[in-house]
Amino acid sequence: MSADVPEAQSHALADGVESRRRRAAASAGSEAASAETARIGCRQRRRAVLLAAGGVGLATVAALAVAATPDIKLPGVDIALKAGSQREEVATAIKVILGLTVISLAPALLLAVTSFTRIIIVLSMLRHALGMQETPPNTVLITLALFLTMFTMMPVFQEVNDNAFQPYMTGKLAGDKALEQALVPLRGFMIRQTREQDLALMLEVSKTPPPATVEQISSVHLIPAFMLSELKSAFQIGFVVFLPFLLIDLVVSSVLMSMGMFMVPPVMIALPVKVLMFVLIDGWNLVVRSIIGSIH
Repeated sequence: MSADVPEAQSHALADGVESRRRRAAASAGSEAASAETARIGCRQRRRAVLLAAGGVGLATVAALAVAATPDIKLPGVDIALKAGSQREEVATAIKVILGLTVISLAPALLLAVTSFTRIIIVLSMLRHALGMQETPPNTVLITLALFLTMFTMMPVFQEVNDNAFQPYMTGKLAGDKALEQALVPLRGFMIRQTREQDLALMLEVSKTPPPATVEQISSVHLIPAFMLSELKSAFQIGFVVFLPFLLIDLVVSSVLMSMGMFMVPPVMIALPVKVLMFVLIDGWNLVVRSIIGSIH
């Protein structure tokens, strides 16, 4: 019994020493972790201070550079940094926005207020009348239609440039006044090409009373009426162009049937005949002349 007591006391002492060793190790680890955290925080604060100081320095240098407004000269290049007024910057931004808007709407305006629709439809019907689906290519027809549109609309564009665009660029006209002046020649051109029946249809559909004068016609009614008139004129010219080629197809088909050549496609014989006839009568000249002559 007396031998067991010292053994128990020795075990208790050993456990106490081990627990104190563990607590000392844990406290040492926590102190090391806190020291490392403090070092990391100190480095981050120094980095933030340096970045802030650098940003302030750059801002100061930029402010001094703008205030000094120096002129940078390179071989063939002159760059001047000048602080403009806020009103001039806003006006320039508005002009840029208006220019981008006009450019984005250019295809729709080309179809809606010019003779491009009539010209491209007639040229497309001519290609189908010849019997060639891909010749001339679409790029050729569209380019030809664009230049013919430019020729027919040149007086209108010149008037718009003289009365609206140039005065606006020189500051003699405000934006709204320049737009009104630009619409005058365009509306005059569309009114000359628009049929009364088409305009009356647009007024009837919109339940609008007929205007007393031409100037009172709204552009909302005038533009679709003009496009309807252009479509009708294009189909009329296309029918006249299509008719002689149709007669050639009928003649070739009749000759082949009379000869009993049922296995020969009429297109194989009619196509070279139509191309030959079109070249001999100078067909492109006649078609272009008829299109331009129909625009007044």
